[in-house]
Amino acid sequence: MGDPSGFLKHTHRETPARRPVPLRLRDWKEVYEDFDHDVLQVQASRCMDCGIPFCHNGCPLGNLIPEWNDLVFKGRWRDSIERLHATNNFPEFTGRLCPAPCEASCVLGINQDPVTIKQVEVEIIDNAFAEGWVKPLPPDELTGMKVAVVGSGPAGLAAAQQLTRAGHTVTVFERADRIGGLLRYGIPEFKMEKRHIDRRLEQMEAEGTRFRTGVNVGVDITAEQLQDEFDAIVLSGGATAARDLPVPGRELDGIHQAMEYLPWANRVQNGDPVVDEDGEPPITAKGKKVVIIGGGDTGADCLGTAHRQGAASIHQFEIMPRPPESRADSTPWPTYPLMFRVASAHEEGGERVFSVNTEEFVGADGRVAELKVHEVEMKAGKFERVEGSDFQLEADLVLLAMGFVGPERAGLLTDLGVELTDRGNVARGDDFQTSVPGVFVAGDMGRGQSLIVWAIAEGRAAAAGVDRFLMGETALPAPIKPTAAPQR
Repeated sequence: MGDPSGFLKHTHRETPARRPVPLRLRDWKEVYEDFDHDVLQVQASRCMDCGIPFCHNGCPLGNLIPEWNDLVFKGRWRDSIERLHATNNFPEFTGRLCPAPCEASCVLGINQDPVTIKQVEVEIIDNAFAEGWVKPLPPDELTGMKVAVVGSGPAGLAAAQQLTRAGHTVTVFERADRIGGLLRYGIPEFKMEKRHIDRRLEQMEAEGTRFRTGVNVGVDITAEQLQDEFDAIVLSGGATAARDLPVPGRELDGIHQAMEYLPWANRVQNGDPVVDEDGEPPITAKGKKVVIIGGGDTGADCLGTAHRQGAASIHQFEIMPRPPESRADSTPWPTYPLMFRVASAHEEGGERVFSVNTEEFVGADGRVAELKVHEVEMKAGKFERVEGSDFQLEADLVLLAMGFVGPERAGLLTDLGVELTDRGNVARGDDFQTSVPGVFVAGDMGRGQSLIVWAIAEGRAAAAGVDRFLMGETALPAPIKPTAAPQR
């Protein structure tokens, strides 16, 4: 610890300012202003050298947080990126998208604001790219083994990079037209500009990883063909089966899953020719009364997207009650706190409505026009209707952002014959191998819907399992076991 009294002198947490709402709604760029490195170093000095760094408890990657905080404070930026990359393949993704369970576990957070761990992380990697320190790390020699990675989200990319660096010939298959999975087509540009993905893919290609887009494995290539061609397979296709809302009127036009809506906005920003004669994508909020059902991160992504498309009004529904302003007693330190949060999209407008349930969609001429809604309250672990609380709300675009129930089973999973858990995820052992020898699984496909840090950690751990399966031993780190408890 460079400054043993840093957290005593600097008691206040500072983070980058968000750009003014009227300005940022006119573009799709990331919402945060630049953060001065001198201010960042002061924030890094608040790290306490607490003896037992509980931030490690919050981070499944095992990030060496106190070490790179100290290095940033001392101005040793090049050393800091070496320590950061030692545990995290893609800090430019996690530093922008992770909800920072490490900060929730920060010892300083017991009685002060926690250290700005996430901001230190993203500044380290952005500075490293700017200085040209992020170089390809190809293997010294090849093993002659071939590995297929199915799915190019954070879990698949992490597994692919680890296995490529171990000397295996890795091919990543992606059914979309670009690599990145939900990073590419689920995360809006204002949360993470896609140039961050592209520059990391350039590094991976230079290291030897091969990418094949537009290939739906299980359809364009059979499971049998994949097993014949490759010595091992990593399943990392995510939990893409969305949770639906099967109430009367669900079949009406104008009701879409979030992942039917969000990709179009990203495609427009990519310059794809997907707009109509008015310059609008196939699904747009422009001029519409929008209702978003679901109060989580995906709902906030829909909210920010609808703002930028020029929605007439937006309501965001959440069936759970409004969380408390500060950490709830049910989630004591160092667990991830249940508390009221305001994302950048919430600052931009719209109305958040808690403790409500949609019971029916009402249509006009085959298109949704109204929602029938009532309030609910939790009793004995179940939601019960609040009598006399019924109301109706006009809407001509409804977005379902209620999470995901697991991986898609038809096709690849069925053809491979892998066993599933009671929850419908792909079952795996401690080495991340499925019931089919040589077939491994990482990320949401095996874990269920979770955080980006868990996806990368699982990709790294599955890579170690694959390497040991192919070579009899491995030097690759395996930060977690698949039975590790989630942090949220």
